[in-house]
Amino acid sequence: MFQSSLVSDLSSPSPKRIFITGASGCIGHYLVEALLAETPHQLFLLVRNPDKLLFNWQDQPRIQVIVGDIRSIHDQRELLATIDTAVLAATSWGGAQEIFDINVTGNLELMGLLGGDRCEQVLYFSTASILDHNNHPLKEAGKLGTDYIRSKYDCYLRLPELDIAPRITTVFPTLVFGGEPNKPYSHISTGLSEVAQWMWLIRLLKIDGSFHFAHGRDIAQVVTHLIDHPPGPSDSRQVVIGNPALTVSEAVSAALDYLGMSHVLQIPLSPWWADRLIDWFNIEMAPWDRFCVQYRHFTYHNPVYPALLGREAYCPTVGDLLQVSGIAAG
Repeated sequence: MFQSSLVSDLSSPSPKRIFITGASGCIGHYLVEALLAETPHQLFLLVRNPDKLLFNWQDQPRIQVIVGDIRSIHDQRELLATIDTAVLAATSWGGAQEIFDINVTGNLELMGLLGGDRCEQVLYFSTASILDHNNHPLKEAGKLGTDYIRSKYDCYLRLPELDIAPRITTVFPTLVFGGEPNKPYSHISTGLSEVAQWMWLIRLLKIDGSFHFAHGRDIAQVVTHLIDHPPGPSDSRQVVIGNPALTVSEAVSAALDYLGMSHVLQIPLSPWWADRLIDWFNIEMAPWDRFCVQYRHFTYHNPVYPALLGREAYCPTVGDLLQVSGIAAG
């Protein structure tokens, strides 16, 4: 966990040169916004398509946009030699070859180019899906995971091979929500309104499971803190980002309260019944999806969220999440 000194230190940070990939994504937009508002740092954004940046970067003297591809990161070797901190949030969800080229090969090559004395910290974005309950690698993620999950699993296991490994802080976001008219929506947030519409049916089922979630703005708060307060020698360099765990029943109850819907007697939906429904309705499921149905409890030790760092959380509850997502309260 974090030392108390990291939480209580309110001194102004010295300007740093920050290299960021993934700035055009949901978390990336919140992170750039937080860094501009709270720090004096100079930001170097590697993007393939500047048109995906939904903010006015042209009039920001502290932002330099570099049009390029992480698969050609060697082209940026001179710039990388001048970088104090790198935030590697870029990821690919596309075809298998691109996923591994970007999520594994590209990220490892980039971190290899940061192996000199200048760079004090690399903040590498993985995903909590590759961890078990004890924050250790989940072997099923490497065997059964989607191409995306397997790429994150493979890259994480190879980090110790790098010269800069002692300075890598790996962040593991849990379920990511977020998005606004001027920020891209996360994959999960795009379906949140539909879930709310089906809550009349969901409330009838009692599902055994638990999870953490985090809003992109709160993830940005944690990462901004880590940039200015790198983990100390006694701190873990594995940071799971998410609010305290919720059971599915707790989340459904909170959603019902927010929507003004009544609570009803729930029918337990056991994993056995879930499997039967999948079979009866001939629902196609990938091996990873079936594993998730059986595993059910995606919870982790010592998740980090803004309040632990002395910051005010933007979205700490399910009700807050529904409100900021534009879903009308009942």
